[in-house]
Amino acid sequence: MNKPPLPAPEDDGLFHYEVGGWAETKHSLVGLYDRLFSTGMKNKWDCRVYIDLYAGPGLLKIRGTNRLIWGSPMHALNVPDPFDKYIFCDNNAEALEALQKRVAAHFPNASASFVVGSCDDKVEEICREIPRFSSKFRVLSFCFVDPNDISIKFSTIKRLADYLIDFLFLLALDMDANRARDAYLEPSNRKIDEFLGESDWRKRWEQSPKRDFRRFLAEEYAKRMAILEYLPVEFEKMKQVRADDNNRPLYRLALFSKHKLAYEYWDQVLKYSDPQLKFW
Repeated sequence: MNKPPLPAPEDDGLFHYEVGGWAETKHSLVGLYDRLFSTGMKNKWDCRVYIDLYAGPGLLKIRGTNRLIWGSPMHALNVPDPFDKYIFCDNNAEALEALQKRVAAHFPNASASFVVGSCDDKVEEICREIPRFSSKFRVLSFCFVDPNDISIKFSTIKRLADYLIDFLFLLALDMDANRARDAYLEPSNRKIDEFLGESDWRKRWEQSPKRDFRRFLAEEYAKRMAILEYLPVEFEKMKQVRADDNNRPLYRLALFSKHKLAYEYWDQVLKYSDPQLKFW
C-alpha cells in the first residue's frame, strides 16, 4: 500500500494528550486494520463509514519524551482509500475542537461530523449521522471503541448494532477490570452490569472453572456480541497489548463482525503485529 501524504506529526500548538509508549502499538494495529477494511470494502459497498467513539484530539505525545504520534482519527483519515463518512465523538470538548481543526488542516475534503459528549449519552446523535441504508445505497460502518476503562454501556453498542457495523474494541481487562475486581464484584456496583448489559454474570463467575477474571469478562463480552449475531471470537484472537516499561498486560483489542472477511483482515493485522515489523 502506498503511504498517503500525512506529514510526520509536529506540535501545532493545539490541545493534545500525553500517553504511554504502548499507545503507538495500538494505533499502528488499528491503522493497519483501517487500511485493510477501507480498501477491501471499497468496491463492495456504496458508502463506508468510520466511527470513533473516543476520538481524542488526533495528536498524542509519548509521556516522558518529546515524541508525537497521530491518534486514531488521523490514521483513519490517512488511508489510501478514504472512508466516505467520518463520525468522531468525544466527551472532551477541547480535544474534539482540536481534532476538528487538525482534520480541516490536513484533510479539508473529508466528510466529517463531530459529536461532543459521552457516546452513551449521544448515541442517538451518532446514529443520525450514519447515512441511511437502502437497497440502492448500501452502507457499511467500522467503529473503533477506545475507552480508558470498561465504562461504555452495552446498550450503546446494541443500539449502534442496529446498523451494519463492525466493531474493534479496546477491552480494558487489565488496567481497569482486573485491578478493580473486588469492587466490581460487589452487587451494588453496576459498572460491569452496564458493560455487559445484564446482571447475572456474578453467578457465572462464581461457577467459572478458569477463575481468570480477565478471560472471563472477555468471553462474556463475546457471548453478548453473539446475541447481536456477531460471529464467535476466541480469547486468543483478542490481541494483548502490554506496557512498554515493565511488560505488564494492559488490555486486549477485540474485533467483532458478522462477516468472515473482517476476521481475515484481522488475522493479517495479528500476523504483522510484531513491533519489529513495519506496517507501512
